[in-house]
Amino acid sequence: MDALMLSRLQFAAATFFHFLFVPLTLGLSVLLALMETAFVRTGNEEYKRMARFWGKIFLINFAIGVVTGITLEFQFGTNWSRYSAYVGDIFGSLLAIEATVAFFLESTFVAVWALGWNRLSPKAHAITIWLVAIASNVSAIWILIANAWMQNPVGYVIRHGRAELYSFTAVITQPFAWNMIVHTISGAYILAAFFIMGVSAWHLSRKNNVSFFKSSFRVAVTLALVFSVVEMVQGDIHAAEVAKYQPAKLAAMESLWDTTKSAPEYLFAIPDPAHERNRAEIGKIPGLLSFLAYHHFDAEVKGLKAFPRADRPPVALPYFSFRIMVALGVFSLLASLVGFLRRNSIETRPGLLKLFIFAIPLPYLACECGWMLAEVGRQPWVVYGIMKTSQAVSPIGASQVGLSLAAFTALYTFLGAVAFHLIWEQARKGPSDESALDGSTDEEVGYA
Repeated sequence: MDALMLSRLQFAAATFFHFLFVPLTLGLSVLLALMETAFVRTGNEEYKRMARFWGKIFLINFAIGVVTGITLEFQFGTNWSRYSAYVGDIFGSLLAIEATVAFFLESTFVAVWALGWNRLSPKAHAITIWLVAIASNVSAIWILIANAWMQNPVGYVIRHGRAELYSFTAVITQPFAWNMIVHTISGAYILAAFFIMGVSAWHLSRKNNVSFFKSSFRVAVTLALVFSVVEMVQGDIHAAEVAKYQPAKLAAMESLWDTTKSAPEYLFAIPDPAHERNRAEIGKIPGLLSFLAYHHFDAEVKGLKAFPRADRPPVALPYFSFRIMVALGVFSLLASLVGFLRRNSIETRPGLLKLFIFAIPLPYLACECGWMLAEVGRQPWVVYGIMKTSQAVSPIGASQVGLSLAAFTALYTFLGAVAFHLIWEQARKGPSDESALDGSTDEEVGYA
């Protein structure tokens, strides 16, 4: 393999590994803030115990997320220097704002929150976790604005052989970016909610701390239901944006080869890119693709043959990623609806408890499939319509990238094993005795 393919594999590996931790950080920070706010408002100590227990898992996850996120940004200099030189005036400014405005705030107050249980008043302590939650989500917003610019570049001019910022307002207000933001952050909230629901179900199935985990389940399932509805509605809106700005991606994620009016939706197909067709097509629904893409049953949808072969994205990965993501989105909506309706008797329903235990990894898979669709579906462009991925790679040797890819793979495998072991051990133990914690210093009950 050449340096281009190896660099793509390295960045993909780093991104997908990093994104195993980001959604849980985003969602848990909000859930922790809600729990602490409930404690401040009601004085119910159970909400405080919930915040402390789930907070330990949050901090383990946060630490690994920070470590793996930093290495991503270094790759823009080491592996993608031509990309950085060409669009750094725009992309670099967005990353700089994310670091100085959000990341530093988040990192500072997460320490204050972790060490401040016996040093701050309950109200002040709750404010710190709200600041962490706000900063975490603002950080994600800036990253997603930067990615949205790569998907649909706006507010720039080509000057002196590079892209330069022309309208900062256009970059941060474009609808494509805010559709991505709502879609991605909603998915993160669903993931965090299902994580809490699954761990709570595991303990409830063993009759451990029933009141505690039943309360945790009720808080999480409410958030899961709300954002599952938001995700389904917003997903339809975002698909229409993709149809408008990235028609080749739409054709790939639907494996549509010929430009068609009243284009049908197939529930399942087997793409055959070599022969520009589908080997099999199952579950034809006439006109549905046209309606979903353009909200009109007679609308024309461009097929992949309308684009030069060199400008077409791969088909199989976007196609199957999209279907897995949608199927899991429907599952999350139905499961959270059932869980919400049974939330007050969830401990008496062993079948439902098993369902939520086994559902823990499913939102992770949905989020990773979403990123697969977004990034692979954009190919062969690194910045859509402006710069191809092949033009963005650094002038380095394949052996150099191969060595760093092997090192990253080994390191991330080790970090992943350690992180998930620590998370599992913490989740398995259950909540600590709060009376013992309140008599200890913050250092003695620190979150390792």
